[in-house]
Amino acid sequence: MRDEATAVEIRTHIRLLHGMRKPANWLQLVRFGLVGGVGFAVNLIVYALCVHFAKVDYRAANVIAWLVAVVNNFVLNRHWTFDARAGRAHFQALRFFVVSLVAEGFSLLALTVLVEGAGVSKLPAQAVAVAASMPLNFLGNKLWSFRT
Repeated sequence: MRDEATAVEIRTHIRLLHGMRKPANWLQLVRFGLVGGVGFAVNLIVYALCVHFAKVDYRAANVIAWLVAVVNNFVLNRHWTFDARAGRAHFQALRFFVVSLVAEGFSLLALTVLVEGAGVSKLPAQAVAVAASMPLNFLGNKLWSFRT
């Protein structure tokens, strides 16, 4: 059993190294980062509007901002980052949503820890929490949501 686990770990490591040698993967990462930057701005703007103007609880504002950013990011990633127009949009959307939901769970946990545990102001804490979830989001979307 241990030998099988080690073999899987080695295959995963080799696959990762092989993938890092392809320039197209780095270009995808840059595009994902740019889309993420736009989504990040959308997220923070919606979050700030909800918290500071609409007086929504910061955790609820996090979810609202996430929903708006997810729709924006799905469209941009599907058409530009991963050029996955040939795939079925509703399957990709469902997978993208699941990956985004996992990343959002991580982000919400980080936000709560930063605000309540570390005393960080809400807007900077939101920025850190969203940025911290990016690697999880990229890998999930590349390897599952928009895989070819």
